[in-house]
Amino acid sequence: MLLGAMSGGGVVVAVAYAALAVVALRMALSYKSALYAVRRLWRWADEWAQAYQYHEVPRFACDGGGAENPLFRKAAQYVAALPSLEDADAASLGPGHTARDAFLGARLAWTNRGDVLVLRVRRHDRTRVLRPYLQHVESVADEMELRRRELRLFANTGVDGSTGTPRWASAPFTHPATLDTVAMDPDLKARVRADLENFLKGRAYYHRLGRVWRRSYLLYGPPGTGKSTFAAAMARFLGYDIYDVDLSRAGSDDLRALLLHTTPRSLILVEDLDRFLQGGGAGDAEARAARVLSFMDGVASCCGEERVMVFTMRGGKESVDAAVVRPGRLDVHIHFTLCDFEAFKALASNYLGLKDHKLYPQVEESFHGGARLSPAELGEIMLANRSSPSRALRNVITKLQHVSGAAAAPRPPYRRNTSWSGAGGPWEEQAARASADAADGGEEAITATAACGVFAKDAPMREFKKLYGLIKIRSRKEGSGGFMPLHGGEAPSPANGRGSEHDKER
Repeated sequence: MLLGAMSGGGVVVAVAYAALAVVALRMALSYKSALYAVRRLWRWADEWAQAYQYHEVPRFACDGGGAENPLFRKAAQYVAALPSLEDADAASLGPGHTARDAFLGARLAWTNRGDVLVLRVRRHDRTRVLRPYLQHVESVADEMELRRRELRLFANTGVDGSTGTPRWASAPFTHPATLDTVAMDPDLKARVRADLENFLKGRAYYHRLGRVWRRSYLLYGPPGTGKSTFAAAMARFLGYDIYDVDLSRAGSDDLRALLLHTTPRSLILVEDLDRFLQGGGAGDAEARAARVLSFMDGVASCCGEERVMVFTMRGGKESVDAAVVRPGRLDVHIHFTLCDFEAFKALASNYLGLKDHKLYPQVEESFHGGARLSPAELGEIMLANRSSPSRALRNVITKLQHVSGAAAAPRPPYRRNTSWSGAGGPWEEQAARASADAADGGEEAITATAACGVFAKDAPMREFKKLYGLIKIRSRKEGSGGFMPLHGGEAPSPANGRGSEHDKER
């Protein structure tokens, strides 16, 4: 009886809790519904009380030519990307649909009436908002269009013989590099990104200063440090076409013509500037410098806006005249160095997907020992061993140790400094060279073979056998000819005789 009463009471309590939950849910839903109704009523009252102005943007121009109004196309692209379309199922602003927007604290609305887009704005906001808002719509639509279009790479291929104009050959620009994947110091990368973003938004600022809307960069450093890749990443970030200018193919007049036949919103790339300036004799070098200076900031360089000019050099800035790298000609100087441990970690993250590894302390210790490798060398090692991150890191450690050892102990002049990034190592190649020299009868070649590291711990057994055989051949050759020198001033004995006991021991 008692157990039945207790079970019956539990059922009653459960039913009561369920009823309370249902009541609370209904109240919450009714509260949200009431809140939504109040907001709609407030919006209706506000729209009824406010005075609005309506501005129509027709699809076709009013001159009767039937050409499409560019403002209509840009406004349609902009409005289609707004998240406030009332009909969420519509992929774009269809006829009768309305999209709301906000700009500088003002509320605006776009309505599609077929071939006309109608912009609604409050009357007291019209003077303050309308002009900058339309400029904002145009700039955002232009940026969206640039992001969607296909980038192209142009290269100068000479001059057209009939017209005398420069010829540009083009191809789709498909380089996958981005600023996110480039291995670079994070702070430096953030500064470059901010500088490029400010340039993109700086049209009015440059015009107010009376300067040409142009920015120039100098990327300098040893080969293999990623200068060309970084230029490609800059072009992809900006959404600009690349014009790769080969200075050796054009004279002074041709350089000016090349600039005149480039388009706005483009990145003009000139690689190995220092090699071009240092080529030829003294008089030729001065003429080359004059052509380059005119190309950089002459009158022809001011024809066209929104350009970025990128110059690369293999050497340091001191290798060229200071007038070439002064501010105004080259605004931003970026030094590309060999990789340190931080850059290595960025490369390992890109190539191997590693954030951390048990071999990282050994790699860091090797870098702290002063060894440095270029991003191209490290990338090749990781690419060849991408299936085994541990093997890739061990190969990196071995390479760093070889570089560090070579820097600490200079090699003899007759030794060949062999660079190796694949399977195996430089020891096998050096041993083969020394063994071949030894086969020719050179005694110094055997010494060189030992110095090259054939007798190292990891040398293959076949090298020991080969050297042992070469030493026996050398001994037989010396024993078969003429006379053998004896220790202690003993007289020489004929080679065809039995010889002394010392000869037998030898």
